[in-house]
Amino acid sequence: MGIRIYRPTSAGRRNSSVNDYAELTTTTREKSLCKRIKKTGGRNHSGMITTRHHGGGARKIYRIIDFKRNKDGVSANVMTIEYDPNRNCFIAMVAYEDGEKRYILAPQGIKVGDSIESGQLCEPKVGNAMELSSIPAGIEIHNIEMTAGQGGKLVRGAGNSAKIAAKEGDYVTVILPSGEMRTIHKKCRATVGALSNPDHQNVRIGKAGRNRHRGRRPHVRGKAMNPVAHPMGGGEGRSNGGRHPCSPTGVLAKGGKTRNPRKNSNKRIIRRRKNVRQGQLVL
Repeated sequence: MGIRIYRPTSAGRRNSSVNDYAELTTTTREKSLCKRIKKTGGRNHSGMITTRHHGGGARKIYRIIDFKRNKDGVSANVMTIEYDPNRNCFIAMVAYEDGEKRYILAPQGIKVGDSIESGQLCEPKVGNAMELSSIPAGIEIHNIEMTAGQGGKLVRGAGNSAKIAAKEGDYVTVILPSGEMRTIHKKCRATVGALSNPDHQNVRIGKAGRNRHRGRRPHVRGKAMNPVAHPMGGGEGRSNGGRHPCSPTGVLAKGGKTRNPRKNSNKRIIRRRKNVRQGQLVL
């Protein structure tokens, strides 16, 4: 796969690039694994905007992804590698021996015709899902559960992967792509391999219209507004806001911790991601 750059026939084309999607094998989705999701435009049931900068965008059909990978002891063949408008990595449709079809997150290197499996008896090869206790240390993994049987929650973005650093007792130490190091119960499942579409981070949007297609509306700075619209608005000339950065409702935007201190998973964090500086891990 790679990045395609067009001729600079306009300002938008000059500064943008697109994915060539060379890995995809079909453009037809499996209708039995799809459903329509109604858009909200960032509004609640009363029509009030609760999430800013949302709205519009191209119509999307949701693909039902098997994050649990709980069909043990039954091998499946990869039928297609497809594009999913709801995520930045590719997905793969697999057909099990009993005839059931499911969508999974496609790892790097998987091809049509490959065989994958789930459970404790399978070998740790790309695409196979098993408990963390059965995966050797140092192997790249993705789609990691935080609670056994709940389904994968961690490492689901394009090109990402985590690594198992150590095993001790009932818990396994995992290093996440952000640099965070945490312990996860050994009964939680993960899928072997790194996720597909690693060049996603190299695609340049190039123009505002492509963000509108994604459902992202313009983001205006608070100090560029009028005082009636934002606490940092107004002033003579180009003011610098006149106060500490805040939201339209006055909630401070910088310096405060936003993570819930009572979150149960906090005690499982060994090293927080804030120790990462320019891709270097500070041990």
